[in-house]
Amino acid sequence: MTSEAAIAADGLTKRFGAVSAVEDLDLEVGRGEVFGYLGPNGAGKTTTIRLLLDFIRPTSGRCAVLGKSGRDPSIRRRIGYLPGELRVDPRHTGQDVIDFYGRLRGGVDVRYVAGLIERLDLDPTRPFRELSSGNRRKVGIVQAFMHTPELLLLDEPTAGLDPLQQQEFRHLLGEAADNGATVFLSSHVLPEVEAVSGRVGVLSGGRLVAVASVEELRRRARQRIEVHLGGEVDASVFMAVPGVVEATGHGDVVAMVVEGDVDAVVKALAHHHVRRIVTHEATLEDAFLSLYRPRQ
Repeated sequence: MTSEAAIAADGLTKRFGAVSAVEDLDLEVGRGEVFGYLGPNGAGKTTTIRLLLDFIRPTSGRCAVLGKSGRDPSIRRRIGYLPGELRVDPRHTGQDVIDFYGRLRGGVDVRYVAGLIERLDLDPTRPFRELSSGNRRKVGIVQAFMHTPELLLLDEPTAGLDPLQQQEFRHLLGEAADNGATVFLSSHVLPEVEAVSGRVGVLSGGRLVAVASVEELRRRARQRIEVHLGGEVDASVFMAVPGVVEATGHGDVVAMVVEGDVDAVVKALAHHHVRRIVTHEATLEDAFLSLYRPRQ
């Protein structure tokens, strides 16, 4: 681990009995980086964040945030944390929660906080028991951003937000990044991560199966190709072509899913009358799904 990294994990492992929630995690996130942490529910994303913040202790391995242990009070003040669910006494109002966290952090710029509340269209006077999941999320976002932290640890940040508020959240995230903050964004919402992240880590069953830029992941994704031929062809012949993992035919059109480059496919098509080839740009979803599909 390097002291220059905003987040560093070395062999980080957490087991709950026979269940391995995070297994041998090696990861570095640079200062000022926006890092997307992708995985389905139960993959170990929340456990990772809780380990980084020292809410739970690792079974083995070690981790650091901003060069120190997450248990260090001086470090905690420099972090903005949005949990998957903000647990609050239902009698308290949103303003009570915001004021509490403001005092906990030694005071905040009240004008900036008021601006956050206005931008998120939040009524802070209502008690938590009356708030929808989306409005509870807004309170969580305000308390995470209110002290302009160096590091933002965000667990499924837009859950429950409507599309307009999701867009406003992305603006807030962009502003924080422009001001030099490091962002660790845990999510299973692919467009959200794709829109804001420079690099992405993909977690599967507690193991980190890939770390790459969004563009690199797209390049590694399975490609979808639609070939319009001069006559009807049995699509199954293309299953023998290296890289082709799926081939279906509809009349004179063959649709293929190809893993890796398409050189072998192009050479195989040279034996046919090809009228048109339509390719579909790989998305982050394609890359994500390809990492979870069993190899064929």
